[in-house]
Amino acid sequence: MAEQQKVIVIEDDPEICELLNIHLKDLDCDVIIHQDGSSGYNDILKEQADLIILDIKLPGMDGIEICQKVRALQITTPIIMLTARSEEIDRVLGLEVGADDYMTKPFSIREFLARVKAVFRRTKIIEEKILKEQNPQLLEYGGLRIDIERRRVTVEAKKIDLSPKEFELLVLLASNPGKSYNRSSLLSLIWGYDFEGYEHTVNSHINRLRAKIEPNMDNPKYILTMWGIGYKFNEELE
Repeated sequence: MAEQQKVIVIEDDPEICELLNIHLKDLDCDVIIHQDGSSGYNDILKEQADLIILDIKLPGMDGIEICQKVRALQITTPIIMLTARSEEIDRVLGLEVGADDYMTKPFSIREFLARVKAVFRRTKIIEEKILKEQNPQLLEYGGLRIDIERRRVTVEAKKIDLSPKEFELLVLLASNPGKSYNRSSLLSLIWGYDFEGYEHTVNSHINRLRAKIEPNMDNPKYILTMWGIGYKFNEELE
């Protein structure tokens, strides 16, 4: 029997909590519900969750703050954010503070479950890939060292703290030096499906990643811009 997936739901609307609880349990998930942001955040620190469902507007501590704090602690648990508001800024902000997905209320429960399954499927693929490796995966280019198994990055022996998405972007590009990726492809590969019209989210993640690893932002050494296409990792580094 497969191990249950543990899901923490932080949502202050009791009807939505009940709806999500019923349908997540239909997926054989172990569901923990909090209607207060502070108690939900504290539980994230204690529990080894497989997925976090996080409302943006919450009493105690809002969803954006929770997401920021979780990612700052290098907790890589996938996060799907919910909000009753539909402004673009909410969606972009949710993604850029480290959420893996985003849904605006009211949402289709079928669409919600499809996205939950996509997160679980993607997590399983990543875990299986790591387990198949007999030795720790190590990528080294011109002073940049990426330990994929330990999720550790250093530049000239200095440890660099990356968000989960920044790390995944770096690993994808560095694993395929010289291969150009357009923004739509990166959204699909890193976020798991298409966020049509939100290619600028990739730009902001690339910019933050460069700010952390590049010796000179004006003349990038590792991640190169391919004008009119997207980005690639410098294949000329040794």
